[in-house]
Amino acid sequence: MSFLLPKLTCKREVDQAIKSVAEKVLVLRFGRDNDSVCLQLDDILAKTAHNLRKMAVIYLVDVNKVPVYTQYFDISYIPSTVFFFNGQHMKVDYGSPDHTKFVGSFKTKQDFIDLIEVIYRGAMRGKLIVRSPIDPNNIPKYDLLYQGI
Repeated sequence: MSFLLPKLTCKREVDQAIKSVAEKVLVLRFGRDNDSVCLQLDDILAKTAHNLRKMAVIYLVDVNKVPVYTQYFDISYIPSTVFFFNGQHMKVDYGSPDHTKFVGSFKTKQDFIDLIEVIYRGAMRGKLIVRSPIDPNNIPKYDLLYQGI
């Protein structure tokens, strides 16, 4: 399903997307097109993109083609999903130590839709961090890896 969503293939395209998407949530899925978990997430993103078109814009980013952002967001697990609003990085409290990105795939389409609605409404009120509406049992668990310590 990754062929249904637009792809950003270089740093300049990612920069342009962050700067140009206004009054909508920018969703950047970092991963690989041939990874099975990424394909599962892409399926959910593709099926919800039309319903969320007034609130969100979704792009796929290959971690190998944009290593600057892969390193900047410390993407050590794929897929990782990062959110922006009006050029501002939106953080989400998932009940885990990392609020900068969602790691893994969403269990259901409704989980993703609910998360986008909460981010959108919070961002419209000027918040930079929102609390995740997703059931904690549906959030993948992982350990943080700190490189170079």
